[in-house]
Amino acid sequence: MTQGIDFATLSLQDALDLAILIEEESQSRYQEFARQMELHHTPEAAGFFRHMAENESWHGTQLSQRRAALFGGAARRVSASMLWEVEAPEYDEARAFMSLRQAMETALRSEVKAHAFFVAVLPQIAEPEVKALFEELRDEEIQHQDLVKQELAKLPPGPEVNPDDYTDEPVAQ
Repeated sequence: MTQGIDFATLSLQDALDLAILIEEESQSRYQEFARQMELHHTPEAAGFFRHMAENESWHGTQLSQRRAALFGGAARRVSASMLWEVEAPEYDEARAFMSLRQAMETALRSEVKAHAFFVAVLPQIAEPEVKALFEELRDEEIQHQDLVKQELAKLPPGPEVNPDDYTDEPVAQ
């Protein structure tokens, strides 16, 4: 998930930058999934993935504003190449003809994965302000899980989308 990050010496600026990068990666992946679902004519899943992209964007904006207030325009010392799929859904999560339930379950797994990341790195963090930020982010992942679970609970039980329903029969050439 991460590469070249020494959490024991992580500064608050770098921690905020990492958190912003995590949100940006998630936003980008959700946008990509939404486009894929639109191509496969599964508008409910596409809409949910767009909604998740908006949530990630909103959270990234909040973190960016916080970072700007504390550190102004100071250059980033961390990059997106230092992390991979901390919160973003894994590429193999996308399926042609995903149902809304499958899209929500994908998002839930991503929120669980992000929570596990923060739980795992917290013991390595020495800086109190960084620890407080990561504890806050860890707790927010629980809130995000709860929101997705609430949306899942609203869905009526029913048959899932069966990809075979959309498979074209072979045609003679």
